[in-house]
Amino acid sequence: MAQNLLDLLGQTTLLADGAMGTMLNARGVSFEKCFDELNLTTPAVVADVHREYIEAGSQIILTNTFSANRYKLERFGLQNQVAAINTAGVELAKRVAAASFKEVFIAGDMGPLGVRLAPFGRVQIEDARVAFAEQVEALCAAGADLIVIETIADLYEAREAALAAKQNCSKPVVVSVTFTRDDRTILGDNPAKAAHVLAETGADVIGVNCSGGPAQLLRILRQMKQAEPDMKFWVKPNAGWPEQVGGRIMYPADPEYFGDYALAFREAGASIVGGCCGTTARHIAAMRKALDSAPAVKLDILQTPDVSEFSEVSEAEPSSKLAQKLAASKFVIAVEMDPPRGLSTHKLMAGASLLAEAGADVIDVADSPMARMRMSAWAVCDIVQRKVNVETTLHFPTRGRNLLRVQGDLLAAHALGIRNVFVVMGDPTSIGDYPEAADNYDIVPSGLIKLVKLGFNLGVDHSGTSIGQPTSFFVGAALNLAPQNVESEIKNLRRKLNAGADFFLTQPIFDPQSAETLLKRYASEYGKLDKPVLVGIMPLFSTRHVNFLHHEVPGISIPNPIRARMEKAGEAGVKEGILITAELVEKVRPWAQGIYIMPQFNRYDVVAEMIEVVKV
Repeated sequence: MAQNLLDLLGQTTLLADGAMGTMLNARGVSFEKCFDELNLTTPAVVADVHREYIEAGSQIILTNTFSANRYKLERFGLQNQVAAINTAGVELAKRVAAASFKEVFIAGDMGPLGVRLAPFGRVQIEDARVAFAEQVEALCAAGADLIVIETIADLYEAREAALAAKQNCSKPVVVSVTFTRDDRTILGDNPAKAAHVLAETGADVIGVNCSGGPAQLLRILRQMKQAEPDMKFWVKPNAGWPEQVGGRIMYPADPEYFGDYALAFREAGASIVGGCCGTTARHIAAMRKALDSAPAVKLDILQTPDVSEFSEVSEAEPSSKLAQKLAASKFVIAVEMDPPRGLSTHKLMAGASLLAEAGADVIDVADSPMARMRMSAWAVCDIVQRKVNVETTLHFPTRGRNLLRVQGDLLAAHALGIRNVFVVMGDPTSIGDYPEAADNYDIVPSGLIKLVKLGFNLGVDHSGTSIGQPTSFFVGAALNLAPQNVESEIKNLRRKLNAGADFFLTQPIFDPQSAETLLKRYASEYGKLDKPVLVGIMPLFSTRHVNFLHHEVPGISIPNPIRARMEKAGEAGVKEGILITAELVEKVRPWAQGIYIMPQFNRYDVVAEMIEVVKV
């Protein structure tokens, strides 16, 4: 059957299955459980997943053994049951396939060891190969038709896994790696290098899985195919980048979208296609329908796209979630948070979690607001994105940074996965904790926007030197809708637009009609502003708060009717402030693409309530 499989791969594109872990979780199995042990303790729930995929049209089924190696099983005290769990996984899949009366290939599934290999970890190469060999031998002896090594992020580990499989089993071997958002492995290797390394192992099929959605994996597949045109390829994307919704991990890509990409993968040279995290039997059924409905394509006559120089530069990744939402005309809610003054991030994380659960689309992290010493904003962005799983926007002031530091900090932010940056001048040090600190800068906001959009996002720095690959920053700029000098503000707006600004955040407004005047003035001279505007909203708490803002904060003027309402509300000022905010949001909704909420006094509970009131 092994030779039959390789013969088929030379003639057509086979359809594999979709996710196992997320499907088991959907059936009530906690992510804290050992999924692989279910082969012994609860085989029926695993069999049910296999059965759904076969009925959807899968021709290759992966065994429920992704984490069944000695290192990962040790966490559950099951390190002595490697052979038993892997054997049960193959036998279970074979029984389900036999009952379907269809020709289905059983792939013995192997994932990463879950430990770092030398030289970047303590596990030696020899020990890793022994662990992989132990799992391979069990899968092969149980009757797997092929061995699939997938979701490997480290090419050192991929090579050892592939060699262990080739040395200990005569069945075809698939090796598939996963990439980060910037189209690199976790150790920085690009798709071309990954293809070369995997091909050198002697694997029969190489490819990519997990990572992001279909768009990213199609881009990576093309690059790998260009690098190794004679290899057979496997591709199994996630159902998009995961999002946390109501405490659950959700994937945005629907089945129809996967159906379209099944054909694109085939045309790009994939011999095996399927789905990874977040995909279901519905996704696989859509892919089956698409593959069956389109004319068959002979893989040996496929034209590989001409992709230039992957060795050092790969395409920029897809735009940020904020960019995607604004492009889809979704009304976006952004909330500003200040970094902590010390080391503790507990309150920050609690506030960010509350805001995310309430429906905030993005958390904006200020950088040294009011020139006060605080934790680095890009460190906070990284923590929020990793621990709360909500996208952030990094406030990036030019003041206090020379050109060398500006560029280094941008690269650091991108390496941490930060994609949205809000470029501002920054508050002068004279008003802050260290008034004698250097206040110099080499570049103004419009210049930094240009540096990012026409430099970094094209793969070069300010001097024109390559930075290895393009960044994919989505760049915001400041806009004052109630300026003292309208002409000057419009000139600034034009400069920022010409530099490449993608969106705008405004100062807080309390008179939407007056605020809209500047945009109408701009439209009369230059046409309607074609970039999204997120209108600044500042919740009010009390009469004292209102009077302070109106009389002491430059640029803020609160109309008399609002001040009167807050005074009348008395102790109920917080609730009245929420009502006023909701009314303001409804008035700006026809012409704004979202709101930018600036909480006062760290009252994130009030902001969360406000979000629930205004969110549609």
